[in-house]
Amino acid sequence: MPTSQIVSSGLAELATEVGGAGTPVVFLHAGVADRRMWDAQVAALERAAADYRTVAFDRRGFGETPHVEERYSHVDDLRAVLGAVGEREPAILVGCSQGGRIALDAALAFPDLVRALVLVAPAISGAPEVTAIPAAIRAWIDKLEVAEAEADVDRINALEAHAWLDGPLAGEGRVGGAVRELFLAMNELALRAERRGTEIEPVSAYERVHEIAVPTLLIWGDLDFPHIALRCEYLKAQLPEVRAHRLRNAAHLPNLEHPDQFNRLLLDFLSRAASRG
Repeated sequence: MPTSQIVSSGLAELATEVGGAGTPVVFLHAGVADRRMWDAQVAALERAAADYRTVAFDRRGFGETPHVEERYSHVDDLRAVLGAVGEREPAILVGCSQGGRIALDAALAFPDLVRALVLVAPAISGAPEVTAIPAAIRAWIDKLEVAEAEADVDRINALEAHAWLDGPLAGEGRVGGAVRELFLAMNELALRAERRGTEIEPVSAYERVHEIAVPTLLIWGDLDFPHIALRCEYLKAQLPEVRAHRLRNAAHLPNLEHPDQFNRLLLDFLSRAASRG
């Protein structure tokens, strides 16, 4: 079972869970979640025959990690976590959405720290602004802006669940049960967190992703935002060593929707990446 610890990075105290021993696999959560979004994947690695050391932590303002008043870098926070848990060999980074952006930034800034990447519907630092927006998504944006102007956290949370969990063009409530409850609980914590501190803008990765030479698994859902699908296709074309999978009937968080299918892809990729040494 993973054990909990607090990792200091600057003034921040990052809530972290570490389990197992072996090849380090670090999980970086999405901007509408926290480290709990990876529970099924951490459990799958615990059950695997191979040896993995799993690391999952809450970024500033998510889960059990509060914001603090300072300038910070998510990549520096990642480095602090790796140093605190005693990892001296390159890690496999598994990142979803903003977590994927951090994984890409880390692979470019500190390539010696990264053995392989698993990117799930990743954002990309410096990616072009979205210009072509379908009418249905524009209508969702308009509703979100009203809710934000009114500081209606419950309504914001519901709207974001529709977009990021169900898919912006899918029916609201497509994903229900425990998965929806978890999404709403994770995202509510982030929405209600006191906002402090300023992220140091990362260097644009968009024009440099072709420099990333490590094995990469790229996964996205067919119900996600159209611009995210386009960025994934861009990464598929640019990354030198990539295996790409577009999952059917999945939106932005496919590991929550289809954990068994996701875990099969993940474990197969990790076994290959770990064996490369």
